[in-house]
Amino acid sequence: MSTATITLSSKGQVVIPKQIRDELHWEAGTELTLIANASGVTLKAVEKKSGRNLADLIGMLKHDGPPLSTDALCQPVELNAEDGADAP
Repeated sequence: MSTATITLSSKGQVVIPKQIRDELHWEAGTELTLIANASGVTLKAVEKKSGRNLADLIGMLKHDGPPLSTDALCQPVELNAEDGADAP
């Protein structure tokens, strides 16, 4: 990781050098969190949320046809040449 010395402006602003922005893949619009600690501050990028949760996945895999029993779902699958597998 790179290190840089920067100067606080009269408006309380700092500029993160391009080399460090590139290294961290921070682009314009990246949200950052500033955390105060005993030795100064820590600057971290806010994690991007995917906008999805587990409940969003319900119904994602559709099955056209009659419902399958648990026993049918647990049976081993046999592949043959018609399914794209090489026949023995």
